[in-house]
Amino acid sequence: MANLKKSKTSVNVGVDVGKFFLDVYIYEKSIYFREENTPQGINKILKRMTYYQVKRITMEATGRYEFALAEACYLKGLPVIIAKPLTIRRYAGVIDQLAKTDKIDAKVIAQYAAVIQPRVTPQKSKNLIIIKDLLARRRQLIHMRTQELNRIKIMGKAFKTSCSRIIKAFNKEIIRAEKKLQASVDQQDEWRERQEILLSAPGVGNTLVYSILADLPEIGTLTNNEISKLVGVAPLNRDSGKMKGKRRILGGRANIRTTLYMATLSATLCNPVIRSFYTRLKANGKHSKVALTACMRKFITILNTMVRDNKHWNIN
Repeated sequence: MANLKKSKTSVNVGVDVGKFFLDVYIYEKSIYFREENTPQGINKILKRMTYYQVKRITMEATGRYEFALAEACYLKGLPVIIAKPLTIRRYAGVIDQLAKTDKIDAKVIAQYAAVIQPRVTPQKSKNLIIIKDLLARRRQLIHMRTQELNRIKIMGKAFKTSCSRIIKAFNKEIIRAEKKLQASVDQQDEWRERQEILLSAPGVGNTLVYSILADLPEIGTLTNNEISKLVGVAPLNRDSGKMKGKRRILGGRANIRTTLYMATLSATLCNPVIRSFYTRLKANGKHSKVALTACMRKFITILNTMVRDNKHWNIN
């Protein structure tokens, strides 16, 4: 290793991330190796990367196990892509790669990076990761509270006291999570400013703001069409030959889309622009769900413009 000179060739690196191991494949050099998913193993990987002109280092999103490697790569100034597992599997299907091993997966990821050339994933600060974790925990708590509320209706009076006691505990945990969320947002000026801008729009609450901060950091930097596609509320054509299919939304970031859906429901009642738009669509014969989806798209583009222009809500 010590005798190697830095390569002038740009390389795409694929990493199959596991709990215990990191399988690495350098596409242009057809080099494969494995290291442990530990600080020591990550350091060995980064040391080998210094011998190449790394164009992309791509890994799948596992929820947790890729964090340490991604953070170390960011610190070294390496361009990191954290890809959706479904995207990688679809690419594997396209190239007819049906077999699946750690080595094969690393190679497929590296090839995907070289051929598709996906956009680099922006670095997320530790504070932003905390916000994402707190949001996930809040969703879990709300889901469990809803289950207990449903059990009261099903089980009857015999279990009402028990269910109510657990619901009370969930309420306390939800409040605690929300306080921690706000404290994390308050730590950075740019987030506070963005929160103030977003909250000025009728129908926007802290839950949507926190989701945007954590799951949609690109807001304000993309065009309205791009932000709509990223959220998954842009209608896509389904035409072939003489057949004209219905336009449907597809893909996007599910967490932000779910939260946006609830916020848009509220906006159809309290936001004059969204309410007027929804009423007009319904009057033109649009189905409620279609009209609401169109309102979601309009709502997120308005918020995107507000953040981009650094302006609070103004009906005029």
